[in-house]
Amino acid sequence: MSHTISLALEGLSCGHCVKRVKEALEQRDDVEQASVTQQEAQVVGSADAAALIATVEEAGYHATLSGDSHPKPEPLTASEPPPEALTTVVETEPAQQHESAQFLLIEGMSCASCVSRVEKALEKVPGVTQARVNLGERSALVMGDASAQQLVEAVDAAGYHAQPVQDEQERRDRQQSSARKAMRRFSWQAALALAFGVPLMFWGMLGDNMMLSDANRTLWLAIGAVTLLIMAVAGGHFYRSAWRSLRNGSATMDTLVALGTAAAWIYSISVALWPAFSPAQARHLYFEASVMIIGLINLGHALEQRARQRSSKALERLLDLTPAQARLVSEQGEMLVPLSAVQPGMTLRLTTGDRVPVDGEITEGEAWLDEAMLTGEAVPQGKRAGDKVYAGTLVQDGAVRFVARATGQHTALSRIIHLVRQAQSSKPDVGRLADRISAVFVPVVVAIALISAAIWYLLGPQPQIAYTLVIATTVLIIACPCALGLATPMSIIAGVGRAAELGVLVRDADALQRASRIDTLVFDKTGTLTAG
Repeated sequence: MSHTISLALEGLSCGHCVKRVKEALEQRDDVEQASVTQQEAQVVGSADAAALIATVEEAGYHATLSGDSHPKPEPLTASEPPPEALTTVVETEPAQQHESAQFLLIEGMSCASCVSRVEKALEKVPGVTQARVNLGERSALVMGDASAQQLVEAVDAAGYHAQPVQDEQERRDRQQSSARKAMRRFSWQAALALAFGVPLMFWGMLGDNMMLSDANRTLWLAIGAVTLLIMAVAGGHFYRSAWRSLRNGSATMDTLVALGTAAAWIYSISVALWPAFSPAQARHLYFEASVMIIGLINLGHALEQRARQRSSKALERLLDLTPAQARLVSEQGEMLVPLSAVQPGMTLRLTTGDRVPVDGEITEGEAWLDEAMLTGEAVPQGKRAGDKVYAGTLVQDGAVRFVARATGQHTALSRIIHLVRQAQSSKPDVGRLADRISAVFVPVVVAIALISAAIWYLLGPQPQIAYTLVIATTVLIIACPCALGLATPMSIIAGVGRAAELGVLVRDADALQRASRIDTLVFDKTGTLTAG
C-alpha cells in the first residue's frame, strides 16, 4: 500500500542540492513521487523510512524521520461529497510550498538560452529551492524564502528585467498589457523592415542583381544608409540584447541575429565605400538580407505573442469564474463591495444567478449550486445551513447567507489556479533536454561559422572574401533554433490550460509526458463516468 513519509533534511544549500535529492529518491522503484525542499521531503510510495534515509545519505546529505508520515488517502467514491474531497486534495499541498512561491514577470528573454541563464541566476539566490522559468509566458515561478528584491536583483544582474507580482489579477493585467504592447511593437517593426526589404529583394532579383558598379554606386550608398536606419529602428532590440549577453559572458539567439545581419551590412557598405579593394566578382551587396532577416524574425515574434495569448485563455477562464464584487450583509443592510475587501468572518448573501465570491459556510437559506467547475458533476447540488460553498460555483436556484471562511489566494479555486500555473511552468524531460542543448548551442554555432569561414577563405575559389562572408552569415542565420526553445513550453501551456478548462488538473509536465505511454485508464466514479 502506498503511503507518504516525511523526512527532515540537513545539508541542502541550493536548488542543485534539492534537485539531486529529488532525483535520487525518484530513481527508486518503490517511490512514486518525491516533493523536496531544502528543509524536508515528502515521499509517496511503498518504500520504508530506513531505505529512504539511506538513499539521501548516499546522495551526500542527512535525513531523519520527521514523524509526519500518513497513509495515502483512499480514492474518491460517488458517496463522498466531491467539493470537500477536492478541497482536501488541494489543501494537502504543503503550506510552505504554496505560501513561499513567488511569481515574476520577466522581460528581455528571447530563447531557451535566456531561460537557462535566468534559472541559474535565480537558483543562486540564497533561500531559493527551485526556479521554473516559462519562456512562453515570459514568467518565473520561484520556490523558497528569498525576498522579491533579491530575485529582481539577480535577474537584473543576468541582463534581464523582472517584476514581482503578488496579486493574481495584477499579474493578469500586467501580462496582458505587456503581451499587447509586445505584439504591436513586433508587428510594426516587421512591417517596416519587410516593406523596404521585399521590394529591394525583388528589384535585385529581376533587374540589378545586387552588383555594385560605377553607375549605381551612389544609389547603393543611399540604400545602405536607409538599411542602417531600419536596422536600428526595427532591429535595435536584437543588438541591445546581444550586447547585454556579451557583457554577461553569454550568448543567445539574438546574438546570432545580430552577428549575421551586422556582418552582411558591414561587408556590403565596405564594398560600396571602397570598391577598389574588392574584385569585380565580389561586389555583390547584401543590404536586403539584413532587413529581410530582421523583418521575418520580428514577424515570428509577433506570431508567437499571438499564440501565447490564445494558449493562456483557458487559464483566464478559470480566473473569470470569480466575480469582481460580493454582496455584503451588515448592520447597515446589504451593499456591494470589491472582492478584495471581503475578509474571513464576514456574512455574504447569494441569490439565483450569482457566482460564489469566496469559500464559506451557509448559515441561512437553501439553494441549488452548479459545482461542475470544481467536481465535474453536472447535476446541481442542494445546499442548506451547515454546508460549504466554494468560490466560482454558480447558484442556479435559491438564496442563502453564508460566512466567508477562505478568501483571496486561500480559496479552493485560487489553489487550483496556482496548481495549474505551477504545472504550466514545469518542464518534462524533453524540455530540460532542449534547455541543456540551447545553453551551449549559440557558442557552438558561432564556432562552426568561424571554422567554415576560415576553410572557405583558405581553400575556397576566388573571390574568397565573398564566399567567406556568405558561408559565415548563412550558418549564423539559419541556425537560429527558436522552435527548439518555444515548442515545448508553448505545448505545455496549451495542453495544461486546455485540460484545466475541461476540469482535468495536471500536476506537472512530467505527468503529461508519461501520459503518452498510457494504454489503460481506470475510473472510479460510478454514476458520473461509469454506469452501475
